[in-house]
This record gives sequence, structure tokens and C-alpha cells, in this order.
Amino acid sequence: MKFGVSTFVTDEGIRPGRLGAALEERGLSSLFLAEHSHIPVSRESPYPDGGDLPRKYYRTLDPFVALTAAAATTRELTVGTGIALLPQRDLIHTANEGASLDLVSDGRFVLGVGVGWNREEMRNHGVDPATRGALMNEQLEALTRLWTEEQAEFHGRFVDFDPVYAWPKPAATPHPPIYVGGESPAALRRTVAWGDGWLPRPHTSPDEIRQAQDWFAEQGKPDVPMAIFGAPADEKVIAGWAEAGVDHVTFMLETAPESDTLRELDEFAAFAQRYGS
Repeated sequence: MKFGVSTFVTDEGIRPGRLGAALEERGLSSLFLAEHSHIPVSRESPYPDGGDLPRKYYRTLDPFVALTAAAATTRELTVGTGIALLPQRDLIHTANEGASLDLVSDGRFVLGVGVGWNREEMRNHGVDPATRGALMNEQLEALTRLWTEEQAEFHGRFVDFDPVYAWPKPAATPHPPIYVGGESPAALRRTVAWGDGWLPRPHTSPDEIRQAQDWFAEQGKPDVPMAIFGAPADEKVIAGWAEAGVDHVTFMLETAPESDTLRELDEFAAFAQRYGS
């Protein structure tokens, strides 16, 4: 099993280049970064984990910029978004950013995507929360065309453009893996239709993992790769996922100053070594 981390990189914590290097030095395999462009002051959407919204949500660096910094200080580390809020993003800019990051990292980029939960944040981007899933479906189809076709075009309800040249193309063939976040029926359908992998959260049980994989196989997509997003370093829990076929787990790394972060990474690395021995 491979182990990495998921985290929020902010202006108050360890810098992403140092974080990437520290992960690779410790034998951890991946870095997935969260995204929030901003947090509206007037907010009605409840925080999914309950309670007050943590400080890190207000101060998150752009994940594509931060992951580029991490890629520049590493040679093998997988760098991914966990998750990019695709409905809030300009698609053509995102295609360019993703392809550029994949190119400069020599094909180490994974695009993790999700529809998001903060409705006020979406509305500030001109997105109707009620149609964000349908929007992202079109975005994913159009994105693969921008990444793989010399002259890409798309005509949908939400995404519409005539033939364009969109370069650079990604280093990965045919394009960087797209991992779909979420466990809803819509997320599972999206994984089958446009995903190359699945990014479930840690409340997903081994039985739910097996049921999803069985359903993927019924849809003609067996053995979908997956990475558990933001897991605890709990050997019993991870053993259950391993038995269900999970081969990649990312630990939730709390946002903290460099010295505190390095100590936590030491603990994750020691856990990974014990688990793999």
C-alpha cells in the first residue's frame, strides 16, 4: 500500500516546496491539496464536519501554484488536487494550469475534482448550486478534449466553445488521471463516465468500498484505482481498506508551522514503515 498526505497549505504553515521535499525524504508517495478560492463573510452553508469552519479554510493557497512548488523540489512525489472545485473554475484556464503542472512535473499530476459544499462561495463565482453537478459533468468531458485533441471544441448547456488550440498538452498519456471525489450516487456515476480513479473520504467503510467496486465492474469499469482522502493513521482501519482493495491512503496532515509539520510527517512515515513491514 502507498501512503501520502492530504492537507491545506496556507500562508501560516509550512511552505509547499519544503513540504514536498520532506514527504519524499520520508518515503511518502503523494501530496493532495485542498482548494477554496475564498470564504464569504456571510455564510449559511454548514461546515460538513460540524462546528465552526476551521481557520485553514480561509487562507488556502491556490493548489496549482502550491503543487508546482512541491513538484519543483521533488522527483517522484505524486502531486494532486484534493479536491479542485471544478464548477467554480474557468475550464480553459484549468486545462492550461493542469497541463502545465503535469508537464513541469514530468507526468506526476493527478486532478482530483469535486462539486463542493459552500454554496455562497459557488454563487460568488456565478455558479448555481443546483446545477453544479451537471456543469462539472460537461467540464470533465470538455477538459479531456482540451488535453487530448489538437483542435478541441465543445457545445453543451453550460460549456460552449468553438474549435480552439489549447497547449501545452500534458506529459501523461492520454492525460493526467482524473480522480472523482465523493461517495454519492452522482459521484460514482461521474467516476464511471469520466474518471480514472475514485477519491472517497475516510468515513467510507470497507463494505462500501466493495459495493462501489462491484458496481463499477457492473458498469464495465472493473478495478477502479482509488485513494482514501484524509485518513487517520489507524492500523485497524487501514487494514480493513486494504482487504477491500484500497492500495493508496492519504493521511490528513494538519496545517501547522514547519517544525510541527515535520514531526507529524515523521509519525506518518514511521506508521507507513511499520505497516509495510
